[in-house]
Amino acid sequence: MTQNDLQVKKNRAVLVGLWAHRLSVEENATEETVDELADLLETAGGECVGTVLQSKDSPDPRTFIGEGKVAEVRELVRAMDADMVIFDNSLSPSQQRVLSEELKVAVMDRSALILDIFAQRARTREGRLQVELAQYKYLLPRLLANQTMAVYTAEPVADAIAVTCTAILFSVQFRKALRKLEEPAP
Repeated sequence: MTQNDLQVKKNRAVLVGLWAHRLSVEENATEETVDELADLLETAGGECVGTVLQSKDSPDPRTFIGEGKVAEVRELVRAMDADMVIFDNSLSPSQQRVLSEELKVAVMDRSALILDIFAQRARTREGRLQVELAQYKYLLPRLLANQTMAVYTAEPVADAIAVTCTAILFSVQFRKALRKLEEPAP
């Protein structure tokens, strides 16, 4: 085996940010925040292969960045052979689902990337549990949004998502109870 054969394949990501008049200063993406996102991606073990910044009055309710910009990102994903798109802004569960369908790659936002970094770095049992709980809390609304859509399209898919949501809710409740038991008595 050669050195190249032993290397782990890095995720190749296109980074996307929106600056909108209707968003607060903290919610807006800028060149500086997208550069920071690229650093976070590198920390997570990924590689930035392109960036797209969009400026508009307000986020598009369906795609966040608008249909034209989605087409531009899709072309960049294809041209750069990217396997994911990461948004500097927070996405709603339905926006994330729509973008993933439109772009044909995994889509995540800054929060998910940060949770991924914490998951990679957590070493203690307590740290891993805390990260897992945070990931479940982040993932649950996205699964519920997908379940709502699946009910209208395919019953077996909706059933599978419902089981996953129930398992996550149980796990969250279990982890909270476990944490309470591990707290020192007053």
